[in-house]
Amino acid sequence: MDLRTLNRLSIAKARETFLACCAATEWADTMTQRRPFHDLTALLAAAEEVWWDLTPEDWLEAFATHPRIGERSNTDDMHSEWSSEEQAGVSDDDETRRLLADANRAYEDQFGFTYIVFATGRTAEEMLDLCRQRLEHDELHEYTVAAAEQARITNLRLRKLVAGSE
Repeated sequence: MDLRTLNRLSIAKARETFLACCAATEWADTMTQRRPFHDLTALLAAAEEVWWDLTPEDWLEAFATHPRIGERSNTDDMHSEWSSEEQAGVSDDDETRRLLADANRAYEDQFGFTYIVFATGRTAEEMLDLCRQRLEHDELHEYTVAAAEQARITNLRLRKLVAGSE
């Protein structure tokens, strides 16, 4: 899809498309309302601005749709496809997968939400080490770190969505 097509989508289809990039409904609704975007820079700037204006509850809504690192989503939609691509660095090694599962559980027990990390280009070991480091954060700091990771993921997905628009 190019930017012109995104700008011309129906409200319902645009909302659905934005939700595939970031599953916070307030974010998707606001991005839908802000159309048209004149170029990729304007789209990405709006996405960032809208994201940081959301509440922590909105952030949690977005976090909740991500599969745990090392797990695969069982749905067949754009969000799941992108998540699988982004987690391509997760190895098939059983021990690494077990360690990631343990780290995911520890993270969720401590913070109450799914471990969110910009996984693109990272190995399973890097994501595991990063999770262990982030377990040292206090809750408020970790909310901000996770939100920043989600913003990076959303930025990448928007770029994929409108590839070729520049």
